[in-house]
Amino acid sequence: MVQTAFGWDGEHLHRFVIQGVEYGISYVGGVGFRDDPHLVRLADLGLRPTERFVYDYYFTGGWRLNLRLEQILVMDPGRVYPRCTGGRRAGPPEGCGGPLDFLEQTQPFHVLAAAVRAAEILGMLLDDEDVPRFGGHRDELAGLLPLLGVDRFDRRTLNRALAAPAATETKAA
Repeated sequence: MVQTAFGWDGEHLHRFVIQGVEYGISYVGGVGFRDDPHLVRLADLGLRPTERFVYDYYFTGGWRLNLRLEQILVMDPGRVYPRCTGGRRAGPPEGCGGPLDFLEQTQPFHVLAAAVRAAEILGMLLDDEDVPRFGGHRDELAGLLPLLGVDRFDRRTLNRALAAPAATETKAA
């Protein structure tokens, strides 16, 4: 759920540190953990409201999220879970490097340069009827788009992404 919320796909090593215990996926020749994370449920960890824990992602990049359990609510049978109730700003895109790299890429002058370059590419595509749609600029434009949406957070889109695995599990059952 954390990776979905941040738009990450899990291509890097990651772990939770909860009450001093590390939870993650073990890899041969790599990091090892005592528990299988697929068998550990958040409800079984004994967390109390306001208790904090850590999620580390991309160990060499240095992403560390400090998470806090806000409340424990009774499930409403009419709602789809998990669900996001609020947020601010988009998460850093996968592959952007660590926090310092991301901050450097999202400085106003970089975002402005990305917007200018995206506008140039789109202008070329609109002006030249002989250029196939997006031409060779597709990858470059795709690389600029995360910078242009750095402040955008869409709770509805995130909730659809969070519900997708649950819908697949329901159909399989």
